[in-house]
Amino acid sequence: MNGLKGKPSMKAVLWSGASLLLILSLAVPGFNILTMMLLMVPYVVLYTTLSTRSFLLHLVPVWIIAAVILGPSVLIIALFFLIPAMMMGQMYRKRASAPRILRRTTLTILFCLLAELLIFEGVLNQSFIDQIGEFVRTLVSDLSSEGVLPKEWDSDYTESLIRMMIHSIPQAIILISFVYAVITQYFARKVLAASNEDIPKMPQAKDWMLPRIMVFYYLIVYILNMFVSSDSSSFYSVALMNLVPLMRYAFTIQAIGFFFYIAHQRKWNKAVPVIIAIPLLLFPPLSLIGVLDAAFPIRKSFSKSS
Repeated sequence: MNGLKGKPSMKAVLWSGASLLLILSLAVPGFNILTMMLLMVPYVVLYTTLSTRSFLLHLVPVWIIAAVILGPSVLIIALFFLIPAMMMGQMYRKRASAPRILRRTTLTILFCLLAELLIFEGVLNQSFIDQIGEFVRTLVSDLSSEGVLPKEWDSDYTESLIRMMIHSIPQAIILISFVYAVITQYFARKVLAASNEDIPKMPQAKDWMLPRIMVFYYLIVYILNMFVSSDSSSFYSVALMNLVPLMRYAFTIQAIGFFFYIAHQRKWNKAVPVIIAIPLLLFPPLSLIGVLDAAFPIRKSFSKSS
């Protein structure tokens, strides 16, 4: 490895300082939502470009200072991001492909999120699901007392809303894991590439393609979901209710890639597929374009006519 690994002193110290500032920013309401998305980036850069021993020597003082200023509880969040960051850094060291790094990091973040929820419920006796219910009931009660809610709103509506939110938790956790992995990989790769590190690139948007077998899986899941009651709370029904929108998101990304491919073949302005992506993301039924693109070789007709 070149870049930081050859001369770790000043750049590594700067990235350690950036890590400390990001951790301290967690104490700033509102601003911490933005900075938390970048919390893994210094970890990844340091782990990729330093030996494991040097990495820990730079990181431990950061944690000690943060714990002294904000209290030891802040280390829970700092440690949470450490494992997926080390996973991404290790794969960068091995020159793994960008899609593989994204998949592995997403799964690692997902595992850490689930483990943290289990710890909160099993060790600290804090149920995330119960807290959602209490929050919604309190919010509805406040809004009702202020006359904001319609008169028809009753406890059944409230419980239906809570049930819907609880059923959406798996989908939300998976999407959060994916977004964190994407943001971290994007910025970490930019930094490492600027330091002359040979980091594999993500495939261009025009080359995004899902395996054709995904269409078959989507069809099965969609049909099964038609026979599931929205009031059911079984593992089977909750899994299906979350799989359908997740697979729809995947085919939406495929549809975006399809329009980037057309733009490349027809030599359109680069802004055109970006603009087209906006309605694709806002209107889920348009994911059907991605389904058709994955199921049939329609891209060949555009390449022939270009």
